Amino acid sequence: MLRIGIDLGGTKIELVALSGEGEELFRKRIPTPKEYVATLDAIEALVNEAESYLGKKGTVGVGIPGVVSPYSGLVKNANSTWINDHPLDIDLGKRLDREVRVANDANCFAVSEAVDGAAAGKGVVFGVIIGTGCGAGVAINGRVHAGGNGIGGEWGHNPLPWMNADEFNSTSCFCGNQNCIETFISGTGFVRDYKQAGGNAVSGIEIAARVETGERLAKETFDRYIDRLARSLAHVINILDPDVIVLGGGVSNIDAIYPLLPNILPKYVLGGECRTPVVQNMYGGSSGVRGAAWLWSKHET
Repeated sequence: MLRIGIDLGGTKIELVALSGEGEELFRKRIPTPKEYVATLDAIEALVNEAESYLGKKGTVGVGIPGVVSPYSGLVKNANSTWINDHPLDIDLGKRLDREVRVANDANCFAVSEAVDGAAAGKGVVFGVIIGTGCGAGVAINGRVHAGGNGIGGEWGHNPLPWMNADEFNSTSCFCGNQNCIETFISGTGFVRDYKQAGGNAVSGIEIAARVETGERLAKETFDRYIDRLARSLAHVINILDPDVIVLGGGVSNIDAIYPLLPNILPKYVLGGECRTPVVQNMYGGSSGVRGAAWLWSKHET
């Protein structure tokens, strides 16, 4: 069975076609038209091209930087604003003459890693993308858990847990609130903290490299970061207790995170015990588009 996944981003649209076993058969990326009808045209053309090349018709799943409201049926919360307030799944379905499934891109990431990635075989997977911002998704038995409001996994817009006095009301988030997890543990938040402590403007990867060279300021910033990340993930473990947590995004490439977190998590997890694996993703930037393809499970035809 051919499965087609589409990652609809703000700057590019990427399509991948997978076999029933997950083998990549076709991939193409194009710039995103920043207008709704033109975006529909572009996706339709990509699907037609892939199916013509492969000589068969497939299922279609789309990952978006937002969600489809379960109440209105319209896209909401997308930073690709031109798709908001439109029934994307319905409109694409009419054009392609089949059901089209649409899910949040972080949920697609979780599904990808749950089906045949770093969390393959695990029942409950919490997938975290930490980059410019941070988002998360939940996969249960390889399927998206979007929730009744369509916002399952939107953990980055809860307050940072167990804040100390210096952290209260120290950040403002685009969502309109203060103290959001995203403002502390995103790559942007990591760099902001380093700059506020007196460092110059660099990337999170560069700060981690400076830790390795023994720079005191970088080490102090990284220690704060790891503690905040541990607090944030412990909150999830206390509520959901997932079988595994998979990290994605640019910050996930900092290798020092993985040996440190297991030592700090028990401090914040109820009961003082925690062996929840926190692992790096397998598919990197391809997880989202692969997860969109896996919105149709191996058992569906």
